[in-house]
Amino acid sequence: MDEDRAVEAAASAWPGPSRRRRLIEFLLHASTRLDLRPVVKYTALSFFADRLLPSLPRKMGFCGARGGRAVTSWLLEPLRDSNLELFALVAVWIASKIHELKPLSVKSLKALGDRIIADQHFTCRDFANAVVEYNIGSLNIAFTYLEELLVQFREISKIGDLLNMDVCMEILDILYETEDSSWLFNSPCQLAASALVTAYAISVPKQRWEFPILPWVKFTTSYDEEEIMKVALTILMHLCRWYLEITNGRLLMSIASRDR
Repeated sequence: MDEDRAVEAAASAWPGPSRRRRLIEFLLHASTRLDLRPVVKYTALSFFADRLLPSLPRKMGFCGARGGRAVTSWLLEPLRDSNLELFALVAVWIASKIHELKPLSVKSLKALGDRIIADQHFTCRDFANAVVEYNIGSLNIAFTYLEELLVQFREISKIGDLLNMDVCMEILDILYETEDSSWLFNSPCQLAASALVTAYAISVPKQRWEFPILPWVKFTTSYDEEEIMKVALTILMHLCRWYLEITNGRLLMSIASRDR
């Protein structure tokens, strides 16, 4: 029992806030380098952050043979950051095959990996082996729900034109980078509704708030206004915390530069 509890405790702490943030930033950086369409980027994020990372403790038993389970792939033992970055690029590859008429080739991703993955050069075969660890199945992501809601909003109100999709995507990016907000992606439709309300509050001038955004979102998604507002406030809290971290970091860098 003590060993089981130790395994559960280790799994619950996986992969840790700083490591998770580094991996998400790596995937976002790769998405920028590859100039991915938003739907491809967020599908890759869903595969990697919502599916693969949480599944690895179970796959490794936590951890590997020490947990009483055989590790099926050398990519999982030892589990280096470079291996996880390979899995991030594989998520991009899978997402592009789902959404693009001309998906990214393994060779192009390998070439990118050779440039941005430190201390490791993977083969095309390694990319193919990494695909096995993904459970594809059906996929519903917050981005597609959010995109549909925004289209509908713009069809019924000119105020929808004041909502910038870039703001909506920035909200999703920040939430992905923050480990303690990752649970929001378990309900992608509710997250999309709440992210739209948050973007409305941020983007639309207060004097133009005449549109009944909460009742409309409730009608469109069937979620209660209280549920949507609760998640929207949670999102705003994470955005404020992220902004403070960025601001404090810049302030410390400015102080350090003056002291030199």
